[in-house]
Amino acid sequence: MSGESGQPQADPSQAGVDMPHPERNGAAVPRGVVRRVGALGRRSWIQKVFEQVIDSPRRWVTPLEVVPVAVLAVQRYLLEAEPRDVKPKPPLYCFDVTISDGVYQEKCYLDPSLNSLVYKNILKVGIEVRIFRVSCIYNEKRIGQGILCIDNVLCGELLESVSLETPFRNSAHREVPERPLRGEKSHYLPLWNNEDPYGDIWLNNKQPKEHEFNHTKIISLSHLEMTWSNTKNLPPLLVRILYKSKLRYYGKPNKKIIEPYQTFLEVADSSGTVSMIMWNTLCPEWYKSLHVGLVLLLQNYSIRKSYPFRMQPLPVDPHIKLISTMEICLNIRDFPNIIIIPEKQVKPEWRLPKLNHRFVTRSELDKMPNNYICDVIGVLVFVGRVQRSKKKESREDFWSYRWIHIADGTSEQPFIVELFSTSQPEIFEHIYPMTYFTCTQLKVVRNDDQVPKLLYLTTTNESHIFMTCHKGQLRNDDAKVKNFIQWVKEKNDSGEGKNTVIGGYYPYPPVPETFWKYSSSLKVESLLTAISEVKVEIEDLQYREQKRIAIQGIITVIKYVPYHSATQSASASETLRNAKRPSTSEAARKESQSQEKDGKRHHDDGSGRSQCHSACASSNPVPKKRITQTPSGKQIPVPQPETSSQTKESKPSMPSSSDSGRENPSHTFVVRAKKTISDKWESQLWRDKKFSLIDHLRYSRVHPESIPRKFSSEHRHFLGQQFNSQPAKYVPPEGRVPKLDHFKSARSLGHFELTILGLNHEIAIDVAFLPMYSLQDAQTSQVDTLLTCMNYSCVYPQASTSSEKTTGSRVLAGDIIKAVSKMDREHVICILDICNLGSNKTEVYLHKIYKPNKTS
Repeated sequence: MSGESGQPQADPSQAGVDMPHPERNGAAVPRGVVRRVGALGRRSWIQKVFEQVIDSPRRWVTPLEVVPVAVLAVQRYLLEAEPRDVKPKPPLYCFDVTISDGVYQEKCYLDPSLNSLVYKNILKVGIEVRIFRVSCIYNEKRIGQGILCIDNVLCGELLESVSLETPFRNSAHREVPERPLRGEKSHYLPLWNNEDPYGDIWLNNKQPKEHEFNHTKIISLSHLEMTWSNTKNLPPLLVRILYKSKLRYYGKPNKKIIEPYQTFLEVADSSGTVSMIMWNTLCPEWYKSLHVGLVLLLQNYSIRKSYPFRMQPLPVDPHIKLISTMEICLNIRDFPNIIIIPEKQVKPEWRLPKLNHRFVTRSELDKMPNNYICDVIGVLVFVGRVQRSKKKESREDFWSYRWIHIADGTSEQPFIVELFSTSQPEIFEHIYPMTYFTCTQLKVVRNDDQVPKLLYLTTTNESHIFMTCHKGQLRNDDAKVKNFIQWVKEKNDSGEGKNTVIGGYYPYPPVPETFWKYSSSLKVESLLTAISEVKVEIEDLQYREQKRIAIQGIITVIKYVPYHSATQSASASETLRNAKRPSTSEAARKESQSQEKDGKRHHDDGSGRSQCHSACASSNPVPKKRITQTPSGKQIPVPQPETSSQTKESKPSMPSSSDSGRENPSHTFVVRAKKTISDKWESQLWRDKKFSLIDHLRYSRVHPESIPRKFSSEHRHFLGQQFNSQPAKYVPPEGRVPKLDHFKSARSLGHFELTILGLNHEIAIDVAFLPMYSLQDAQTSQVDTLLTCMNYSCVYPQASTSSEKTTGSRVLAGDIIKAVSKMDREHVICILDICNLGSNKTEVYLHKIYKPNKTS
């Protein structure tokens, strides 16, 4: 099962003298070289390279001809410490990269000096690369293992499609289960975390099997607790699984364990509940088959004293004893016998506990205390993109998580859930809005002492997720489940529930209203980051890592960038059907790129004084208005929908696409008669200092994947791929691949670009600010100024008209810009979210502004 019977590989190559590596990467190569494979009569470039290495007296070679090859797989594993290492090294993850030249596939070892290309998702599946230097190394623990090593690579663009039909040049690379090229490890790890089962060593084929109990003498857990220390041959146990933890990978370079995994299962009978630990090779064999609720017959197990610092989850039945003095161990060295008993064979007289969920409704959550453990059921209305956070103990280990919103009909507010990977990638990577979702063992996180109040749920070690109401997992007699099912039926009958959102930047959790509260909630050595250190912080980020930092500075420029999209009036499917027509969304994308280029110039409108730009009032007829209340309680007139002729006459003027990227002193929004609203402000300080800066960091661009999108069920697989993590293996697209820009934005507002000047006036940074509230969300706090319009959850699509959204957005943008202009030359503390999107795309968002003199 573990695949340790390595077979000799073909074509071993010569060894020789090594040489320092040349430059590792550079500009992108042209796309469109590798399209299809297997051209008859064409000789393999991979084969040529091997022949060059064999003929070379050195261990490395620069190919005489460099051609693009396609990347089909990027797989990660832990490489053991070498025998010559005196001190154990920290975890060192290595990567095997499978390439195709159109004739053959070859699995290659990536030189560790190039690991950063994978860490930042530059080297990824589906792209073409050019390899400029290769070497050949041997796995000295396998016979004939000549391995092609990539020493210098240039990453190109994403290919439209790549065939997977090409054969491996080396037949050993087709072994099942797959094995890493180097070391003794029998398996690959998931590409972006260590908690998920990955690869073909993970089985899920264990089936229930009836057992004859006439000659089986069962011992109860309470009796076992009293007698295990004096018993040599432990009797069989009959238990039900109540909880199952996510996997724990504890591999280290100096550990010789082939499959270093561990998982905890809480099992119970009528006399008590106890922890059971499954170790090492048993995890790949059994983990995916052992579900919560199954009944097990256990033989040939061992017992040990329980670990004193582990907290057991609460028993499902408060009357069942919690046994915390011992733990059951299942280890391959004991040759354990695990039998899944069919539910139809389970007898009432065994009195095995039934699953008992602790469901809470959203209306009840407001009363639940901090750290309370509960279960929730509802409909997904928002699914955020997968993000990663660094584990404290390691620079190379990360948690994977995403934010989701769940509605259950008992409140206008959804559950906000921080969903970490639960070792269920088959569900975690296929979570879509508009599906029924259950999550167990969630912990309440709340803080009523801050503004806005903090209230969300986060997963625990024993959390489990389901996409539907699975038979056997949920009790249909539970009143809250019944009420939810009835609400869903009524919702479906009424045609509601289509306003759902997927992906985008999500600034949660919010920070407190004062810097003093913010600083007291952090456990870091250095609270503030010098603006000169921000670039290092950004460059240190890995793929999908998001980090929050605090800097001091002076806001010197703010500009409003309205949202442009061709699909504001057309669905994604309509756009795809009209793909042959000129795409205005493509024009908008190019316009955005043009704005980004223009944004890299110094902000200068040629004016010599600090001002808010203005323009003449519009002479258009005044449209009909109604009063809309903003979240601050401020009432603003909003035009009512007009007839086509009225709309045409009274359409608000906007900056043209040619003007949107220029520093024009007449950038304004003419919202209604006799009122103009500025879209940019620039301070005199900026005009005096911008040409004498040591460095100007530009991270204000908002990429398409950071815009939350209205969910389209028709294109759920494409949208899911965009906001999931990059896969380890290439998956050919089905049909024509749409563009993410073709999907409607879920935000009615545009975004702001701000320039923050360091206190020493030597370094500046451009950042983006995305207001994440809805104009009609009366539950949020004041939004009159930039200081108070942050920290709110993802916007939901509103039923308001397009003109209403546009007008309200501009009024609000003008209020924010006006508020910022009043902070001219003020020292402020800015809370920034820095995000690495991969493929050399990094964003920095302004999350909160504090004034140092108002921090207590």
